Amino acid sequence: MSLFTRGVVGVTSWPPIERLITSTSAGQALARRFVAGDTRAEATDVARRLNQDRLLVSLDLMGEAVTDPDGVARATDEYLKCLEMIPSEGLEANISVKLTQLGLAFDPALAAQSLDRLATTAREAGTSVTVDMEDSRYTQATVDLYADAQARHGNLGVCLQAYLYRTPADLERILPLGGHIRLCKGAYVESPEVAHQGSDEVDAAFARLLMVLMEFEEVRPAIATHDPRLIDLTLDLAGRRSGDYEFQMLYGVRPDEQQRLRGFGHDLRVYLPFGSAWYPYLTRRMAERPANVAFFLRALVK
Repeated sequence: MSLFTRGVVGVTSWPPIERLITSTSAGQALARRFVAGDTRAEATDVARRLNQDRLLVSLDLMGEAVTDPDGVARATDEYLKCLEMIPSEGLEANISVKLTQLGLAFDPALAAQSLDRLATTAREAGTSVTVDMEDSRYTQATVDLYADAQARHGNLGVCLQAYLYRTPADLERILPLGGHIRLCKGAYVESPEVAHQGSDEVDAAFARLLMVLMEFEEVRPAIATHDPRLIDLTLDLAGRRSGDYEFQMLYGVRPDEQQRLRGFGHDLRVYLPFGSAWYPYLTRRMAERPANVAFFLRALVK
């Protein structure tokens, strides 16, 4: 991970910087580039517009590391309402959930129970649930809970992060379970003991995993990257594949490329976050590109 990324993550963790970003119109304007809004209704409006542009959607209620049962109940209820809304609004969408939002950090059994409820409701709604991956403290538990739920429900998917050393073994374990597998580079600051650090190493790890994933016809690969070289590699591998697959990109990131790929007939799903707990998500977007930091500073000066 680059020094710039580590620097931005470090600086934005300071409480005065968080207050500066969350309390100013400049910070809120930057957030709206990457976040649909604070409410489910706002997310619905954006999802409908994306669907009209022939883009699929994955709805993500922002928030993680919930530490109390009431917080888990609120998050689960909001996701259940999203799942009810998807067929009633005729949306081409699924949901993405973080297991610490469902209680994994303090009660794994509660997280498993909540995930079961979401998977059951998603099946009734004709859609699926993607289990997001968080920092490496939770990787083993996330893979375990996903594998158990997918074996029983069959309509889930999971995200794997290419920069973790353990990911090839995780991929080998979950490939036979079917469903969909989202492959991304990884967005958390991890130590050299658990993750590749240099961008070239991460890209190489992503490419190796991608080649394995695209060869397995029984799963739906979801290739989550904005990297032109990895997009080109995916297109090359897709030409040898008979099963379906999709690209995934973040809301507000490379919208022209999203339309280009969709225009050539490739399924593309937009990861669409919403909710009031947007600050951690925004800091990861700022850490990815200096241009996002520059946008904030220009808006702040104005």
